Amino acid sequence: MSRQTCYRCFWPKALCWCQSIQPIATDTRFVFLMHPKEYKQEKAATGRLTHLCLTNSAIHVGIGFDDHPEVQALLQDPAWHPVLLYPGKDAVNLSEGGARCPNALAGLGLSEPNGRRLLVFLLDATWSLGKKMLRLSPSLQRLPRVMFTPQNPSRFVIKQQPQEGCLSTLEATHELLGALEQAGLDRYERPAQLLDLFHRMQDYQIRCALDPSRPGYRRQPYSLPEGRKPLTGRSGSRRSRIFSIT
Repeated sequence: MSRQTCYRCFWPKALCWCQSIQPIATDTRFVFLMHPKEYKQEKAATGRLTHLCLTNSAIHVGIGFDDHPEVQALLQDPAWHPVLLYPGKDAVNLSEGGARCPNALAGLGLSEPNGRRLLVFLLDATWSLGKKMLRLSPSLQRLPRVMFTPQNPSRFVIKQQPQEGCLSTLEATHELLGALEQAGLDRYERPAQLLDLFHRMQDYQIRCALDPSRPGYRRQPYSLPEGRKPLTGRSGSRRSRIFSIT
């Protein structure tokens, strides 16, 4: 008999996270553009859990979004000021300048009140798949970009990040909310909640992986993220090309 699934968090009902989540209200709207592989196959996906933690958020699944009616409606809605979370030389770094940073406000076109609210698109995929999603979506390419300087390295234990500075979707949203608050663009209530949920999710999966009676048993425990060495050789070169951001 198959186990029952909660179709909000997509975890087994016996392990459902929903009752422990207190959704956080924000002025900014967060739209997670999720690659189908992340939606269907990724057991450690954090985008869905992040969405459940934010009342003003949505998930849309796809690869190219120029023909996606909901995404295009948001882009054309004059009530929103859309931006894309994606690093690069032209991205506005919200972490720079301290509280109510005038450069951040001016860089986003929000230096003067205009009645429009900030809308942030986040690509929920691996870096290679995310670059493909962006390549297939010229309407997203044209958006102003924002970024942040991470305050901490990734806490992902059950996955090795492809390069220093890479974060899970949940961690990136946590850092972004902190940067938005620092720039005076929003507030961040209960900042511990996202990271606590991330820790509990990983803790459960680590315990399962170390249980000899379960499928997928690991003879060797997961190493800590700070002790992992970057990939070299062909794999390292391929990832360097993926992370050449302009």
